Amino acid sequence: MGQKIDPRAFRLGINRAWNSLWYHKKKGYKNSLKQDVLLADYIKSRYKSAGIASVKIERSIAKLRIIINTNKPGIIIGRGGSGLEDLRKDIERKFLFNEKLKAIIDVQEVKSINENAQLLADDAAFQLEKRVAFRRVMKTMLDKVMQNKNVKGIKIQLSGRLGGAEMARVEWLSKGNIPLQTIKADIDFAKSTAETTYGTIGVKVWLNKKVEEDYLSKQSR
Repeated sequence: MGQKIDPRAFRLGINRAWNSLWYHKKKGYKNSLKQDVLLADYIKSRYKSAGIASVKIERSIAKLRIIINTNKPGIIIGRGGSGLEDLRKDIERKFLFNEKLKAIIDVQEVKSINENAQLLADDAAFQLEKRVAFRRVMKTMLDKVMQNKNVKGIKIQLSGRLGGAEMARVEWLSKGNIPLQTIKADIDFAKSTAETTYGTIGVKVWLNKKVEEDYLSKQSR
């Protein structure tokens, strides 16, 4: 049986960092970790149409900084920053009411959807929910992404009742180079789920991005 590991976790400390950046003593570690997960899920469910790629959280003694990477920052920021202020107040009311922490929200724009595995997976799931043929979704995505000069390879995998078939199965396509065992390779990985009339379809995307300068050489400077 093959033993598989998440490509992101496999490269922590090499060319990838944690989504939660903070230090906590053993007593409050569990509560802080649970709060980070619930907070990220809340933001993603609240702004489903904003194309959120990731939610990163940094903690200090008096501040909780939330970094939202999104393809459509205008949806979160709102007119004159009103949406951002409403989000900050809701987070402090729902998650930080027992703590003396002030929430700070930074919204960063993801300029290219073709360089982010999470946005690609969510886009594929959206097309499947709109009843686009699954093979068309896979082939179109591969051709479109490989036109980007910063991408070396891509792999997409779909699992479930594809095309309304009675038996669930797994289909995948890849193009370019995806070296999963090469630790220095910048492999971006993401999962998404399409809710269709025949049931859920799982989407997985592996993206091999071009590395300009590796993580270790940066740290040595």
